[in-house]
Amino acid sequence: MFLRTGPNSILPRRDFLGSSAAALSGMALAQLLQRDGLLASDQTHGPIRPAIDAANPNKARKPHFEPKAKQVLMIFCAGACSHLDTFDYKPALWKYHDQPMPGADKLITFQGAQGTLQKSPWEFRPRGESGKMVSDLVGQLGELVDQFCFIHSLTSKTNTHGPGENFMNTGYTLDGFPSVGAWTTYALGSENDNLPAYVAIPDPRGVPQSSGNCWNPGFLPAAFQGTDFNAAAPVRNLARPKQWSETADKNTREFLAQLNRHHLEKYPGDSELAARISAYELAARMQLSVPEVSDLSTESPELLKEYGADLSGSPILNTKAGYARNCILARRLIEQGVRFVQLFNGAYQVGGEGTSNWDGHKILKDQYTIHGEIFDQPTAALLRDMKRRGLLENTLVVWCTEFGRMPTFQAGAKGRDHNPAGFTGWLAGAGVKAPYAYGATDEFGYKAAEKVATVYDFHATILHLLGLDHERLSYYHNGIERRLTDVHGHVIQEVLS
Repeated sequence: MFLRTGPNSILPRRDFLGSSAAALSGMALAQLLQRDGLLASDQTHGPIRPAIDAANPNKARKPHFEPKAKQVLMIFCAGACSHLDTFDYKPALWKYHDQPMPGADKLITFQGAQGTLQKSPWEFRPRGESGKMVSDLVGQLGELVDQFCFIHSLTSKTNTHGPGENFMNTGYTLDGFPSVGAWTTYALGSENDNLPAYVAIPDPRGVPQSSGNCWNPGFLPAAFQGTDFNAAAPVRNLARPKQWSETADKNTREFLAQLNRHHLEKYPGDSELAARISAYELAARMQLSVPEVSDLSTESPELLKEYGADLSGSPILNTKAGYARNCILARRLIEQGVRFVQLFNGAYQVGGEGTSNWDGHKILKDQYTIHGEIFDQPTAALLRDMKRRGLLENTLVVWCTEFGRMPTFQAGAKGRDHNPAGFTGWLAGAGVKAPYAYGATDEFGYKAAEKVATVYDFHATILHLLGLDHERLSYYHNGIERRLTDVHGHVIQEVLS
């Protein structure tokens, strides 16, 4: 049998099948070469996957281009902190207070129907030389407003807390994807060999609703997950058993290291063993380094007072002091060269709605008065302290939350419902313009209306400041070249200094 390949030519079936096999093999080879970044075109356009040494996965690696920032401090307010009661001043809410929002008389959001427009219970005042209007709820942070680069036009894909926390921290609403900190340490490693490259500091009240999703490695190697501990809860399973002497512990570790080295010499390609050895050796070094960096007794009484870490006497003051100590811990970790520090304010609701985080549905004034007291002073002290020590020259500070809140109060309540259509985040420190404001919501603060920005854009900008190309930093997983920003996102060039 013959197959025709043109009007006047025929090709034997055997030759056709042979040619097809060669073609398919070539296509498969090209795909494999592309996946591994070995095609010539990939050197300028294809994915970039860093070469990871299994025996030292957190070894410092070069960025894709010259970075503006070398480290990141990400402050996350769980529960959807209201932009309209903190940093996004809307005079129309005072002008139309207690009136229906035009065109929204039948608007249904996360928890139900909406009531009337409501001005903030807190006054907004001009702050700093820039005169930026900031609420009294965060008055001490307002004093630092000239250091901030605001993005007032952020949008999210979800109005639900768990998926919203996932989205802001991983770029996906679903579980199982790497956090932005994991992507950062996968790309860059760390400058400190004795501490984790990535540390997550949960709030004194507990972990956020999405818990470890916020700092997990997803499908990236486990070495790039965040190590979670705070000033009150040290790293688990780190200290040696009490019945073991320090000498016995040291001798045992040295003997085990010797056995491991011999095994690696015999089986040099065993990357899983090398990775496990590396993890154990880091844990051994952390037995000394983590207690030292967590020991706040070396801080002066004046500094503890500045942060509010010396307060006590009521549940609110105790929580504030606990969060303040977490802020000091965050600064100490940045000082020690930890690549990515994630500081959480607010936790999953454990004592009823609005008690543990910024989810203010019922009585906003009462709920936010508590959260503002806990958050404002310690966070402002952290930024002042970092600036005094020169840490902001190389550190990008990111403040964010999962989404915003409505300009109306909910029908039958005195709180604001969820609002993913427009909210605020800000950047400070290395590589960003300040004072500066990018984008805007509409006159009521309901929807992003000018220079609309996505979480993908937010993440792309963070990676760019670290010297990373968000379109090329990738990891091959289940047949897909994955990246933090999926197939979306643009660097917000206007916020770069």
